[in-house]
This record gives sequence, C-alpha cells and structure tokens, in this order.
Amino acid sequence: MRFLEKTFQSINQLLLPSACIVCECHQQHSICESCLQSLKEDGLFNYECCYQCGISLDRSELEAQRCNQCTIDPPHFDKTYCLDRYGGALQNAIHQLKYQKRLAYAHGLACVWNETFSEQLKTIYANYLLPVPLSTHKLSARGFNQSWEIARRIDCKSSTQKLPHALKRKHHEFGQAGGRLSTRRLAIQGVFYLDIDFIKILRDQRVIVFDDVMTSGATLNEIARVLKDNGVLHVINWVVLRTAKVPHV
Repeated sequence: MRFLEKTFQSINQLLLPSACIVCECHQQHSICESCLQSLKEDGLFNYECCYQCGISLDRSELEAQRCNQCTIDPPHFDKTYCLDRYGGALQNAIHQLKYQKRLAYAHGLACVWNETFSEQLKTIYANYLLPVPLSTHKLSARGFNQSWEIARRIDCKSSTQKLPHALKRKHHEFGQAGGRLSTRRLAIQGVFYLDIDFIKILRDQRVIVFDDVMTSGATLNEIARVLKDNGVLHVINWVVLRTAKVPHV
C-alpha cells in the first residue's frame, strides 16, 4: 500500500501542477527549491537545542546541552528532535492542514521532513513509531489525525513499525492554547492510554512519538509517562514545529 501511494504521488507530481506549501507559488513540487534551501539552512535542527525537550538553549545551558527546566524537573521522555520553530516558514502549512483540512499539506510537510531532517535522524533506532492521537470526538469533527497524516508519509528505518492505533485519547474540554506549564500538565493527566492489544507488544521497546506541534511539552510528557508505566524502555519525540519557552508555574 505504501508503494502504491508513493507511485501515485510521483505520477501526480509529473502530471499535475502543485503549489509550494511555504511561498504558495505554483510549480511542480510541494515545496520549491528556494524555500527548501532556506529551511535546510535555518531550520531549528541546525541550532543548539536541549537534547531532552528540543527547546532552544540559552548561552548558560550550552555546556550541558540541556535546558534548566529539564534539569530541575526532568520529563518522562528521553529525547526530542524538532524540525523547525513555531512561527517560522511552516506554521501556515500546519494551520492549513489542521484547520482548513487541506490534506495535501500533510504530503508537503512530510516531503520537507524527508528532504531536510531524515538524514539527521538516520542513526536513531526505535522499534515503533506512534502518532499523538486525537479523541474520537475530535477525530470525528476534523475527519483525520494531522500527526498521523504526516507521520505515515515520513521516512524512517525499515525496522521501525508505525502503529497509528496503539495510543488512545479520551475527550476532554480543556484547550491547551496559552496557560502555564503546571496548568497544562494537571489538565492533561489521565487523558491518554494504551490500547490493551498493544501493551505486550510495546513492553521493553524503544518508541518514537510523532507530533505536529510541541508547545509546553505537557502532552508528550503525559504520553511518555503512560508508555513507561506500561513498560516502554525509551521514548523519543519527533516534532515538526517547536514553540518558544512557556512559563513554568
């Protein structure tokens, strides 16, 4: 199925006009060479970031390669890799995908990831990749899970199996936009759980969790807690966009 999808996309690129997901100029590919080169040169992955949460480091944090927040209050996940910063060139593409339901942008974002970031991640070993889930209520309203739509198209090791249905999310009304880290962590507690059919499969394994946007890290921290409580050994976050620091208390 993955082979057929790639073949179909290749045919479309040859026969149909497209638009760059960054500058929106019409051309053959989903991102133009100029915008792709700009992302390669200025993407967040080029900068000194905390190895654990992926946030940009201050000068005083460079030696440890870890931000002060992760040192003081270590999260449950072990490492985080982020493609670019929220507010940068790819923010509009994420918004078009999530809020305008333009699924073509998922393909474009995955292409950017594969062209710019896969090389950086080729040495990372993990048994499984899990997208951050939506609740059934949110999934019905949106029609798709944006994290999975990007993740299913990204390149990773052949030994890494993608499991779109292992993680589950209960519906709750709390909105995470804004707010302090402590408030977000409290509100997200108990929201995620593992499908019972996958608990034994994931035990003693290394897992990648894929998300489109990482803000405070509360969501990914709670997911990592659930995974490790169920026997997962190592949790790595792969994130498309990372926001700036959020107030802690």
